[in-house]
Amino acid sequence: MPAVPTPAFPEAARTAVADPVLRGNLRHATHTIRAKRAAAVAELADWAELREAGRLIKDHTLRHLDTYLVRLEESVTAAGGIVHWAADADEANRIVADLVKATGESEVVKVKSMATQEIGLNEALEAEGIHAYETDLAELIVQLGDDRPSHILVPAIHRNRGEIRDIFRTRMASWGRPAPEDLTDRPAELAEAARLHLREKFLRAKVGVSGANFMVAETGTLVVVESEGNGRMCLTLPETLISVVGIEKIVPTWRDLEVFLQTLPRSSTAERMNPYTSMWTGTTDGDGPRVFHLVLLDNGRTDTLADRVGRQALRCIRCSACLNVCPVYERAGGHAYGSVYPGPIGAILSPQLRGTASEIDASLPYASSLCGACYDVCPVAIDIPEVLVHLRERVVQGGEAVRAGGKVVLRPAKGHAAERAAMRAARLALTHPGALRAGQRLASRTRRFHPRTLPGPGRAWTATRDLPPLPPEPFRDWWQRTNGGKDGAR
Repeated sequence: MPAVPTPAFPEAARTAVADPVLRGNLRHATHTIRAKRAAAVAELADWAELREAGRLIKDHTLRHLDTYLVRLEESVTAAGGIVHWAADADEANRIVADLVKATGESEVVKVKSMATQEIGLNEALEAEGIHAYETDLAELIVQLGDDRPSHILVPAIHRNRGEIRDIFRTRMASWGRPAPEDLTDRPAELAEAARLHLREKFLRAKVGVSGANFMVAETGTLVVVESEGNGRMCLTLPETLISVVGIEKIVPTWRDLEVFLQTLPRSSTAERMNPYTSMWTGTTDGDGPRVFHLVLLDNGRTDTLADRVGRQALRCIRCSACLNVCPVYERAGGHAYGSVYPGPIGAILSPQLRGTASEIDASLPYASSLCGACYDVCPVAIDIPEVLVHLRERVVQGGEAVRAGGKVVLRPAKGHAAERAAMRAARLALTHPGALRAGQRLASRTRRFHPRTLPGPGRAWTATRDLPPLPPEPFRDWWQRTNGGKDGAR
């Protein structure tokens, strides 16, 4: 998964925070969504039990992923589907492009799919002379505006109604049916313009491309949940359907699916159930696409699975609840993360799928206040703060894994020399009590000369906070002088 060209998170976030329109759009949207979600979740007395069940199902599946993937392939094949395996983005893009070209078509309609965005499928198809049309309303806005998604659930969350009206007026005609000349920013008019624009594409398209929210190994069934009906059109009208799905989206049985069909809609759209839940199993004569291809995507997921702490990120069901409660995301927006996966989940998923060698990926584990709100709302109990700290350790200890002398070692990460030196000094002091005592006494006696901010590399840390003042004397000296507090002030 290539990083979107962008500076490291601190610099990108600094630019975003300075945009009052962006901050206003984000604040209004995230506050509205999370308030509705809280009310929807509160309706279920067994929410905590459902959350724990989701965690256990996902963990069990990940531990036995090899078994369930083989079972899924057998089930899909038996139902008339064709399964392809893609180790990385390039292979997945090549498979999809070849499948589309084999049909003789030069355009496809798409259901909103994080996996296809992750691998840059639209751009890969365009290079092969194939045009991909996004049909989700928010994805259509992003595509028409030559923009990038900034939210998992609401990709155009950074746009307001006036901006969307202007995009439709200026860009729709070059993509198909133009927007009405008198189009206003009323939501109903914007939705109607999009509906008319997309309808001709639905009726013309012979190839559909989708992702999937879940895959059931037991039956070979794929599931897409959505709120607009565009997914149902893409999944049923085309003659050929190609689904690109990450290997972690699998659940073992049909019964397991019922847990997530309760937790996903409430956590994402604050609905008791999704307006459209589409399920398909292979192909059926006279009903839906005649040909179905499933492309199972790895693209770093197997490497992530090998990390005992970090693998819990693969539990994610893409509800986006963590984004809507995150104070960092609310102010910085999704583009600052340089990934199709923004917010807290992106801060732990992208560095694992892509590695931490690049500047943007090395900065993502620090794109958090570690407040823990993301963990509290996660419907599959991903401890995002724990993984963030784990990944920070990886960044500091070493960046890129390289082979040297027949062994795989971590190449020292750039930009953390001062931090590593400070940790080595702390280890030396804490393992030598005499040196620690002497250092504490020296620090207390010179406290009046201490600066309130750090120089050099430490300047960034103290740019928004003062150094804590040192006490007049070390605790050990105070304890000895007061006989454990008995002879002095308590």
